[in-house]
Order: sequence, then structure tokens, then C-alpha cells
Amino acid sequence: MNDELRERVERETEKHALLNAVKHESDAAVGAVMGPLMGDNPDFREHADAVPDVVGGVVSRVNDLEYEEKRARLEELAPEELAEIEAEDEEDEHDLPALPNADDYGEIRMRCAPNPNGPWHVGHARMPAVIGTYRDRYDGWFCVRFDDTDPETKRPDLDAYDAILDDLDYLGFEPDATYRASDRLETYYDHARDLIEKGGAYTCSCSGEAFSELKNNGEPCPHRDKGADTVLDEFEAMVDGEFSSGEMVLRVKTDIQHKNPALRDWVAFRMIDTPHPREDASEYRCWPMLDFQSGVDDHLLEITHIIRGIDLQDSAKRQQFVYDYFDWDYPEVIHWGHVQLDDYDVKMSTSTIATLIDRGELDGWDDPRAPTLKSLRRRGIRGGAIVEAMVGLGTSTSDVDLAMSAIYANNRERIDDETDRRFLVRDGNQVPLAGSPPDEANPPFHPNYEDRGVREIPVGDSVLLEPDDLPQREDRIWLKGLGCFQFTRDVLQYTGEDIDVVREGDVDVVHWVPAAESVPVRMRTMDGDVTGRAEPGVADIEPDGIVQFERVGFARIDRHADEETVAYYTHP
Repeated sequence: MNDELRERVERETEKHALLNAVKHESDAAVGAVMGPLMGDNPDFREHADAVPDVVGGVVSRVNDLEYEEKRARLEELAPEELAEIEAEDEEDEHDLPALPNADDYGEIRMRCAPNPNGPWHVGHARMPAVIGTYRDRYDGWFCVRFDDTDPETKRPDLDAYDAILDDLDYLGFEPDATYRASDRLETYYDHARDLIEKGGAYTCSCSGEAFSELKNNGEPCPHRDKGADTVLDEFEAMVDGEFSSGEMVLRVKTDIQHKNPALRDWVAFRMIDTPHPREDASEYRCWPMLDFQSGVDDHLLEITHIIRGIDLQDSAKRQQFVYDYFDWDYPEVIHWGHVQLDDYDVKMSTSTIATLIDRGELDGWDDPRAPTLKSLRRRGIRGGAIVEAMVGLGTSTSDVDLAMSAIYANNRERIDDETDRRFLVRDGNQVPLAGSPPDEANPPFHPNYEDRGVREIPVGDSVLLEPDDLPQREDRIWLKGLGCFQFTRDVLQYTGEDIDVVREGDVDVVHWVPAAESVPVRMRTMDGDVTGRAEPGVADIEPDGIVQFERVGFARIDRHADEETVAYYTHP
């Protein structure tokens, strides 16, 4: 990072840190600053490894100021933003806006309605993060309802039901109830029969092309005026499986000349020949469309607030026709934009990820290259770090960018203090030692916690250094935890000088491992596997433990195999 860029990062960080601190009348949080900082300055993302260190220093300096000093400085840097903060009638202590008309309901009830076609990718975390946070805030209720009534085009994966619940647990939430829509077909049939008797639906055998032409011209289908008895008989034939796919549908009768053609006499039930993968649902052939199924369930489950994508605005309008026929009150609806995620080459799409796994291009849903919650979990990222980042995006109708660096910053706050340090050398160059250095190096487990003690690293007669750390001839370097050496005649000669040579700025500090007693490590990263050797104590760390490889980054120890230790890179 050059000086000009560093100054920009510091200047922008100071503004966002002051905004965060003044708005909440508290210290600024690194995680809360990273999101808006990277969102407002997308060119910072290519320097994501270096930005957090700069941000941490600036946030610390801002937090050293008294509140009035923070406010005065913010008035200098961003007077308009300060005015907006002070113009608010009432500071909301929550990161999310209040739910609309929340006081009108005895209990806030919400639902998370995933399609179980695979485990969740990172974008999926936004819904449970926000709903779970609202549930806790209002002491409300939320359920997981698997919307699995499309056994063909969005075919459920039998393993996904439990995988999604496992992802939800990882994020720190437990639903108050769990449902499968495919268990509730008879309920949907009963409501379809009631709707038919009310004159609100009719069976239609038009081809898709023929009906589309009628619909687009605002002309009624010739089947629209069938009597209720005839429609009921034909619907029962649909339920009994007497029609094949495409032969018959049940349509909700709306306004055939509605200004939005997508709302004109939409399909509520269709025939599907492909059996559902769940054995209990495999005999059904007449399946509800999502708008009918979801609309009925939202009423029966007494859902008070729905959050859905801005692209699904027509769903509420379609469902409103059904609610009007039944004289039901429609829930409050919040529409939000999509989440865009940086840092990944793989598209954030369940079907795309599944295809790459099937082709062998990804090892599985927890491959570090996959933008999935299972991948983040295996890398050692805490679920709460993801929730905090998602809640920080709010509920804007605009598409929002989520920088992975914001999740990393949140996670770093959670794990830094508790994580021991270790050395890992990648692609090491072996260099002999001379001059009788100590037999053992004793770097601290954590530089900020002396009470944790020191590591005991046997030195031996040679060490491994990363290629970029190899000194020029006659230069001195400081091997962390060991001492000062001069590179002479391809040998590191121990000089015995004390730490003052580092403080004076003449000597670079580098990490290292003993050549003889180091342990082989394969570290799985988003960019592929990295091999190296680590200090011997790494072999004793229990699987699932988190370490910080000094000057490399955090990593989760996955397993110890016969030939190597496998670790998953967490983040810088």
C-alpha cells in the first residue's frame, strides 16, 4: 500500500469511525466500520490484506477521544452526515429499523422459507440473521418452512433439509418450529376446494403458449366461466393424478385486464410427473405453485411480517387476490435488495456450486473456494461474525455489497485474543546456522498475554525461511523468539545483539521454523492449497483449534494425517 492510498484509507476510516462512534455514543467497532468503508470505496478491496491493520489503528485513535472531541472532529470532516444523525428524533439502539406496525400485533411471527435444493451459500445467511435478530429483539417467534413443492425444476436434495438446519445452528439460531410444505399437500388441496366454491379459481387445459397470448391481450380464457361443480370435479381428477404434466392447471381468477400481465389469472396448481424425492410425498402429482402454497401457509402460521427480495414484489400482489377471496389480512411485507459478495471466483448460486461439485471442480460444499456457510465454518469463521455483517446491511431495497473483509474483521475481534501464535514457512529455503545460537527459541504464545507463557522450539543446525525473507549478503535479520543473525557466506551467523537493533529500525524481523523438526502442513485456501512447514508444536494442536500463523494469518487445524497436518486458512 503506497503512502497516498494509506492516507485515503486513514481519512475515510476516520470519518466512518467517527460516524459510528457519535451515532451510538460509544466506541467505534472495527467490524461496523469495515462494511461501509469498503462499500463506499470499492477500490480498497484489492488491498483487503493491508486495510484492516490501518483501520484498527485509526479506530483506536478515534476511541481515545472524548465524545465531544469526536463530535467536533466529525463536524469538521462530515458536517452533513453529523446533521443527519442529530436530526433524528430518536436514536434507535438497534442496527435494524423497527418492524412496521409492530405494536399492532400481540406476537411478532416470522418465517424463513428456504428451498432445500442444497446447503446455504453466504447470501442465504442474511434472512435467518435478520429474522433471528428480530425474533430476539421482540421476544417473538420464527419458523423454518421448507418450501419444497417443486419436485422437478427446483428438485429438493434430501440431505439439504438437515444441512440447512445445521447452517442455521452455526449462525446461532434455533427455530421455534420446522415445517415441510410437502407434508401439507392436503391442507393446500382443502383451501383450493374452498377457493373454487367461492368462484375464485378455475381449471384450464390451454397450452402455455395459448394462454400466454390470451393473457397478454387481456382476453379471458375460454374455461374461465366453468361452473364450480365442473371445476371441482376436474380439480379432484388433478389430485387423483388423472392428468399428465402440462394437461391441466388450476388458475386463480384475478383481473384478466390487470395492468400487470404477471398478475392475470395466475397458476395455483399444476401437474408434475416427476415423483418427489421424499418417500412420504412421492405419490403426489398435483402440486401447488409457491405463491399459493406460501400464501396459505403464511396465514395459517399467523405470520405477521414477511421479508423477501425486491424481485418478489409480484408475489404479494398475487397472494393478495387469494387473501381477498378468503377475507384474510395480509402480513406486513419488507422487500430488500440482493446481496453482492466479493472475493469469490465461484458464483453465489446453489445450482452452480452443486454443478461444480458434481464435476469434481470443487471438493464439496465446504471447499474453501465455495462461497458457502459450510466452507466458512470449516475455515474457522464464527457464525456470529457473519450475522453481525448481515445485520449491518440493514433492509434497504437497493442491492448491497458485502465485503468479506467485514466478516473477517468481525471474526478477528472474536478470536484474536484467544488465539495462540505459531510459525509457518511456505516454500521455505533452508539456511544453515552458525555462531552458537541458543538451542531453543521461546517466542510467546500471545504477545499481549504474557501469562500464557512461551513456546519451546528446538533450533537445530539450520532453519527454513520464506523466499521473500532471505536477507542480502551481509545483512542482519532477527529470527522471532531467537535472536539476531548476519547472513554471511550463505550462512546465518548468530551475532548475540539484543532487541535494540530491531527498535533502531536497522533489522527486519522474520518468522522461521527449524529445518529438522518442523512438521509438514497443507493449508487449504480460497486460491488453492499452499504447502509449508510449521513449528513442531502445531502437531499437538487438537483438530478444530484456531491458530494464527504469524505474518501469514489465522487458520483452523482440520486434521493430522500420517504425512501432514491439514489446516484451513481463515483470513489475514
